[in-house]
Amino acid sequence: MKKIIIPLPRNGFDPTEAAIPFGKLKKSGHKIVFSTPDGSVPSADPIMLTGKGLGLLKNVLMARKDAVTAYQLMQNSQEFQSPIRYDDILINDYRALILAGGHAKGMREYLESEVLQNICAKFMGEKKIVAAVCHGVVLLARSKRPDGKSVLFGKKTTALLKSQEKLAYNLTRLWLGDYYLTYPATTVEDEVMASLKKSRDFIAGATPLLKDSENNLKAGFTVVDGHYISARWPGDIYSFSNEILKLLN
Repeated sequence: MKKIIIPLPRNGFDPTEAAIPFGKLKKSGHKIVFSTPDGSVPSADPIMLTGKGLGLLKNVLMARKDAVTAYQLMQNSQEFQSPIRYDDILINDYRALILAGGHAKGMREYLESEVLQNICAKFMGEKKIVAAVCHGVVLLARSKRPDGKSVLFGKKTTALLKSQEKLAYNLTRLWLGDYYLTYPATTVEDEVMASLKKSRDFIAGATPLLKDSENNLKAGFTVVDGHYISARWPGDIYSFSNEILKLLN
């Protein structure tokens, strides 16, 4: 049986964006493998897990209870406790690649990894299932085809919206500084847009006011372009996971 690979940085990834897809895929009988730069066990962004430092916005900005529970289950799983190195990912062993996001500075080693960028390019080139959410789409934007263009060139996609990123930053910058800006000089939307063939290939969707759930998939938003699935933020994660399962099945 072909497996699903979920690469992560050593620390700082969004717990919702990794744990909810993992839980749903595992429940459906799929075999998942995690990967980190050096094969060490990763850890999620602690602020998203605990809400510490978010002040009065804690209940709005941190991961929801269902996601925290899902993360704890994932954290204790055999799969999560035995990741492989990025260098040891063999493309032919896997049917799908899932790219979670996160905005903490620890994400940079994941987003800037040439090893991962080459892996992403091969998955996209071989038309295997690739699913990216939030900053995970940035990793794809940086992954190049043999002609030097991004693997997203000619694809339709979504990603974390500039309005979302700037709002979170402006709401918390007085005490958290640029915590919500992985790269203060640019936004996710700007970088992804620059990699596309046409600006209209970036699809923002309706204003993200509510988070989706197992029983309310319509509140989420995803873009499916052939074998490629993208979503914007943790509020789309159930819809995102559902679309992955549809393609796998």
